[in-house]
Amino acid sequence: MISVTNLKKQYKEAVVLDVPQLEIPKSECFGLVGNNGAGKTTLFRIMLDLVRATEGTVTLEGEDVSKSEAWKGRTGAYLDEHMLLAYLTPDEYFETLRKMYQLSEEDLNLHLSKFTELFNDEIQGKKKYIRDLSKGNLKKVGIAAALMGNPEVVYLDEPFENLDPSSQIRLKKLILQEKEKSQTTFLISSHDLNHVTEICDRIVLLEKGKVINDLRDRNAMMAELEAYFTG
Repeated sequence: MISVTNLKKQYKEAVVLDVPQLEIPKSECFGLVGNNGAGKTTLFRIMLDLVRATEGTVTLEGEDVSKSEAWKGRTGAYLDEHMLLAYLTPDEYFETLRKMYQLSEEDLNLHLSKFTELFNDEIQGKKKYIRDLSKGNLKKVGIAAALMGNPEVVYLDEPFENLDPSSQIRLKKLILQEKEKSQTTFLISSHDLNHVTEICDRIVLLEKGKVINDLRDRNAMMAELEAYFTG
């Protein structure tokens, strides 16, 4: 479904990303891990056409993401708080997205009902601007927005960061439910090895812009990652 071919990102003499080939099939929960500066966010930004590659292509269902716009309507993403409209309340933001996606009010309410546990009565109906929310609540708003409109593919960068333990557990449950129910393809970048190994079908280890390992045996994922990161 997603194909990366001869992808390279270079700033002057520094090559920050070099991925010859990567295939991500439909409905896979794909994890991306690596130390700071490994190139994880750069890879996601290129895949979302937020940053242009120096060389190579990314295709979604055969469409080159740098040359087509059609795929964007089938894709959701939350990479950081800059993707949100900070001057709105969460309710105003969700209503704006409802109109953009041409959803009915009933559709919006049905969608947000999936997040009742995750929101924990801290998001809706509070008349608090997004810019004034805690880091954890910003993330909750962003994830709910990324999943709006029943996207086929969802990119989440560090989704568990700044969430309390209860919210982390609720988010894992939500991702697994959406994957099973809607066959959504999730691409999740995270430093939290415990969470990604619990929910991902496959984990790619990226370091210094290169794929070091492509782990597909769920029973061995954690042991192999721990061995790598502990040296």
